[in-house]
Order: sequence, then C-alpha cells, then structure tokens
Amino acid sequence: TSRPRRPMPRAHALACPASLKGVLSARDAAAALAEGLRTWAEVDELPVADGGEGTLDVLDAALRGEWRETEVADAFGRLRRARWLELPSGVAAVEAAEATPLDPSRLDPFAASSRGLGELIRAVGRPRELLVCLGGTANVDGGAGLLEVLNELPAPTRVACDVDVPLIDAARLFAAQKGASREQALELEARLLAMPKLAPHAVLPGAGAAGGLGAALASLGGELLPGALLVLDLVGFDPIGYDLVVTGEGTVDRTTARGKAPGEVARRCAAVEVRCLVFGGQVVEPLELAETVALSGDPARSRQDLVELGRAARSRL
Repeated sequence: TSRPRRPMPRAHALACPASLKGVLSARDAAAALAEGLRTWAEVDELPVADGGEGTLDVLDAALRGEWRETEVADAFGRLRRARWLELPSGVAAVEAAEATPLDPSRLDPFAASSRGLGELIRAVGRPRELLVCLGGTANVDGGAGLLEVLNELPAPTRVACDVDVPLIDAARLFAAQKGASREQALELEARLLAMPKLAPHAVLPGAGAAGGLGAALASLGGELLPGALLVLDLVGFDPIGYDLVVTGEGTVDRTTARGKAPGEVARRCAAVEVRCLVFGGQVVEPLELAETVALSGDPARSRQDLVELGRAARSRL
C-alpha cells in the first residue's frame, strides 16, 4: 500500500500596507489583503505608516495603547476633537493631522495655522516621552502657530517626519497640494526662510515636514527622525521567516522610495532577500527594489482590488 501523501506546508505571508489616503485606512487595507492571501497562505497583518495621517491607528493596531481626546483649534480656528495615544511604554503619541488635517474643501496656506498641534501637545501633560507624528496637515506656517502655544516640549521628544526634506522644500514641493499657486509657493518659501527661530534647523532632513513643523519642533529640542524607519521599528516589522511580504499605498511614485513606509518595507525585505510585492492605486514610478503592481485605479474598487491581489499573489512566488 502506498503511504498517504503528507500535505505541503502552507506559505507564510505578511500583509503590511500603508493607507490609501481618503479611501482605506492601513488597517482596513491589511484586512482586505489578508482575506485574499488566506486562500493559499498563513497570514499575519501589520499595517504600517510613516508619521503622516493614520500613524496613531497603526501604532494602536500593533501596540494597543489607550486613546485620549481633547478639544483643539483646527487650521482655521474651528474647534475639533483631536485624539492622542498613550502607549503601554508610557510614551504619549500625537499626530499633527489629528489637530490640523488637510481638508480639500478648504485650502488656504496663508491662513492655515499649526496652533492646534501646540494645544494637543499641551494637553498630554508630562509623559515619560513624547512622539510627534508629522504629515498630512493644512499649514505652511513653519510652526508659527505651535510656537505661540509652546515655548518648551513637555518631555524628551522624537519627531516622526513623513518626508526627509529641509525647510525650503516645505513650500517648494508641497504647498501646491495645500492650495498655493507657483507664485504663492515662492512667497510662502520666503516667509519660512525669514523666521529666525527656524534658521539654525532649516537644513535638517525633516525640517520641512508638515509645512515646516519639523523645524519648529527641532527649535524646541525635538529629535527629527525618518517616520517610516521609526514606525516600522516601533511596530516590530521583521520580514525574516516570510515567503512573501505585500505592501503598498495609494500612489507609488518617486517619493515612495524617499521615506514612505512601503519603500522602507521593500528596502528591508531586499536586505534579507525576502520576496516583496508593492501595490499602488496608481503607479507613477515603480520601485526598483520590489515588483510593483498597479490596482484598477478606481477608489470604489480598492478593497476588492486588494482581496484579488492577495489571491493572485500566489503566482508571484
């Protein structure tokens, strides 16, 4: 009699996407990917972020913190409820986009203020350590609003910057998405470079994050760090032991490799020779370190696209 054939061991996959801004949170994107991947593999979910909008949700998914809430002024002085996260380690994590989010329905980079982030930081009290996550904000004020509220930070502070650019690029590269014309961007640039408190920190990588908030926080003693590296370390990202890692974001372009979370995931996978698949709702420029796949481009289909990508990813091994 023939021996019964032993079942083949199932592959082991990791779903670790960033958010698809305005469409799916990183946590929801990971769940959709995992649904498809589970048709053929054992799957772990680890949503990732780079310091921008949704970073607190990613930290909570991995570390299970306690949510707190306070009332702050948004970028235009309207009251809003802003959350912050108390991590089990005693670190208080705040996200600039919780206080002064970029709202496409109101874009006015000359009027938008970062004051609300200062109010949010003031509300956390005196934690053991403060983590400030920068990205996705409406302001290009060089932290002028924040500095009206804070003249010191409440604890040793690390700043997770979603981009690695110096102060001059806060307006040059990003003011357009906040509503500025080319001429207005030059005016905003001049305004930022004329702020004496920021000058000693202007060339630091990350100084231009969140409309110059990086430089403002550095002026108060905050340590500017690449957000993707910091967040991946905090959530315990480790590709070793996986047959396939799937990551991605809404748009894959040249910035993906310059500090965005999927780019850092791909880099770490390449370093240990783990297969990595990167998706984009749109792919403007593929990553060199990993196979890059474009989704349908239809936001209404994003969840189903990710389920189908997970199912089809078996063929990539």
